[in-house]
Amino acid sequence: MIEKRFNDLYNRAFEKHCNTFSEFLNLDEQSTLNVTYLPCVKFGGYDMAERIVAGFGEDICKEDFPISILKIEPVNQKFADKLTHRDFLGSLMNLGIKREMLGDILILDNVGYLFCLEQIKDYIIDSLDRIKHTTVKAGEISSLPEIALVKPEPSEILVSSTRLDVVISGIYKLSRSEASRLFFGGKVFVNSRLCENTSYMLKDNDLISVRGFGRFEYLGQVRKTKKDRLVVQVLIYK
Repeated sequence: MIEKRFNDLYNRAFEKHCNTFSEFLNLDEQSTLNVTYLPCVKFGGYDMAERIVAGFGEDICKEDFPISILKIEPVNQKFADKLTHRDFLGSLMNLGIKREMLGDILILDNVGYLFCLEQIKDYIIDSLDRIKHTTVKAGEISSLPEIALVKPEPSEILVSSTRLDVVISGIYKLSRSEASRLFFGGKVFVNSRLCENTSYMLKDNDLISVRGFGRFEYLGQVRKTKKDRLVVQVLIYK
């Protein structure tokens, strides 16, 4: 069904000479989109967004995407609960909003920055007034504060090879069998494509998403140790 939806958007864009856009896509849907090889532009409201919208048409730029940014903050921060990603998302879903209408949620100092489709922004602003026991207010902002962007942590890890399962084991402190189960469970994505090959050899600048653990970017091999082990550099997104 999702593949048919992508083809419909693509055909409508080029038959009617207009831009068409998907809703927000999760990693599985992005993987399906990638194997269709349909030309499109992908954007989630900011660079490195995990949930993205696909745009079909000619000369599409980031400004064309129907994405709004909402700032959701406690009315009284002093007496507010400690709010998590799950808290923000749960309150939004309780309003009857479908997940595909919502993109990433970034949290800084107990304030949430939500990316959503333009068509749902007014409903959220008017309806979202409480998260957990905390009274909140929502409003649209023109751009995301740079400080709210998740900064990756550079790290060097010692591995026996650049096989993906080996590197995942090293980063997340897992056994090889535990890492293998992530592949068999459909939880590993390389550059937004589902990867079931545990022996995939990483290439410089590959972006890896491991559902339930996070993301990291593989930067490459730094050096070899005297015992022929490899030191590789990665950027880890918390």
